[in-house]
Amino acid sequence: MDENVKPVNEAVSGNDMEAVNKLKGAYDKIRAEFGKVIVGQERVVEEMLICVFSRGHALLVGVPGLAKTLMIRTLSQTLDLSFNRVQFTPDLMPSDITGTEVIQQDISTGKRQLFFIKGPIFANVILADEINRTPPKTQAALLEAMQEIQVTIGGKKHTLDQPFFVLATQNPIEQEGTYPLPEAQLDRFMFNIMVEYPSEQEELEIMKLTTSSFDIKLAPVLSGAEIQSLQDIVRRVPIADHVIKYAMALARQTRVHAGDVPQFIKDWVSWGAGPRASQYLIIGAKARAILNGRFYVSIEDIQAVAHPVLRHRIITNFSAEAEGITTDKIIDKLIAITPRMQSELEKDAKLPKVLGSQSTQ
Repeated sequence: MDENVKPVNEAVSGNDMEAVNKLKGAYDKIRAEFGKVIVGQERVVEEMLICVFSRGHALLVGVPGLAKTLMIRTLSQTLDLSFNRVQFTPDLMPSDITGTEVIQQDISTGKRQLFFIKGPIFANVILADEINRTPPKTQAALLEAMQEIQVTIGGKKHTLDQPFFVLATQNPIEQEGTYPLPEAQLDRFMFNIMVEYPSEQEELEIMKLTTSSFDIKLAPVLSGAEIQSLQDIVRRVPIADHVIKYAMALARQTRVHAGDVPQFIKDWVSWGAGPRASQYLIIGAKARAILNGRFYVSIEDIQAVAHPVLRHRIITNFSAEAEGITTDKIIDKLIAITPRMQSELEKDAKLPKVLGSQSTQ
């Protein structure tokens, strides 16, 4: 479970409200900067930023040529963060990522001592390109960095700079010569983001943009220190109990061995989502709420992050595969059947929709 998750009913102060307004403004500027380089993909950009402000890591899944790498590099530039790319290959060793110790001789004294050379993991934003193309031992080295924000070399722990995000990519159509991530490691990623083909109009704009002479300068919007401060604000956004229970219901109904679950779950699912899914549904919904200019979390926010949170935490069985049932279809059915009480809908309707529509007292 995510040990950084704080109590979800903390009140938001006036200073917090100013920070929320600042984040909303920064989000608009970041999207404008992305628009200079990336055509379309608004959903992908929003989900990446939700991960960033939730202190999560993301797995981007899409066929080659959909600008996954470019989106991640653009994110690091608009957030004024250091960026390193690691191209995962079958011969990549853990030390190629984390760094290694070498023997160095002091010229003045003649003594030899171990000296640590940092690997590419020592950056704010790490692009783990084609993460499923490297052996499990190397994948595990990245996992320690993701979970503990540190690496261990020669028995010594080296703390990574924060903020720290791992944005990994995977090609869904090539499975030969790959090492699929185990479910336990997949669970460490907050979001599984699907990168889809562009529409016809978007592809036309991409052709115009990328086949002509252009030199685009991106302006950084937020610094690392500002991002860390805003991450703390996200955790303090208030959330009603009925919204928490709704998030829990979505996750709990996927557990086929838990007893009272929908029949289609029993028919199509081998294993469901654990408590970490509920945590990420809540934290992701909080981040989405303030990115969209609201200081409360609605059930719509939970539904908006349900697919990226749950799609890699639901394990389908042979029957689902034979019928062409994907995890996204299962999540759609879960959202459709999970009830919302009319009184809860009325509560949401009475809440102010946009920041600034009431005082911050």
